[in-house]
Amino acid sequence: MKISNLDFTKVLPQASLKTPFVLGIDGLSRSGKTTFVTNLEHYFKSLGYRAVTFHIDDYIEPRNRRYDTGHEEWFEYYFLQWDIEKLKEELFEKAKEGVKPDQGSSTGESPLSDVVIIEGVFLQRKEWRGAFDRMLYLDCAKEVRFQRESEVTQKKIKKFEDRYWKAEEYYLESVRPGEKADIVVES
Repeated sequence: MKISNLDFTKVLPQASLKTPFVLGIDGLSRSGKTTFVTNLEHYFKSLGYRAVTFHIDDYIEPRNRRYDTGHEEWFEYYFLQWDIEKLKEELFEKAKEGVKPDQGSSTGESPLSDVVIIEGVFLQRKEWRGAFDRMLYLDCAKEVRFQRESEVTQKKIKKFEDRYWKAEEYYLESVRPGEKADIVVES
């Protein structure tokens, strides 16, 4: 399903919600994932759902494990930026068991979340794909995404060419996220 506006009613299943419902928000860098997730969280809360969000950028490996490793830069970004197996075991598989939202009750005990949102780039890689009940892919042209970078960052064009864009091309060609996602949102 492809939607061009933020019609959040299409995100959750119409039938009763299996909890926890694990929702992936995939998209390349600067595609608008964080903004989309912020709006989505507000929508879920307005419906009375308890939602918690994890950003895989919070799980990036130390610099020495992902730079100057002897591999090409795009490989370092795609394969070494995160510990793929560790994230699978410690985040994605545990998300299905349920996660407490940040806001606990006054007693310090909080119920499990109804919705667990995991946001990040390359979420549909084969090692992680099975962890999600539904996957959204934010589709945004490379030129638009690049314009969202700061002027200082835009001056580092070689890094984009050698590291980020090559990894993104690999992902687009090998995984085909726009075809595999349950919902594609033009952002």
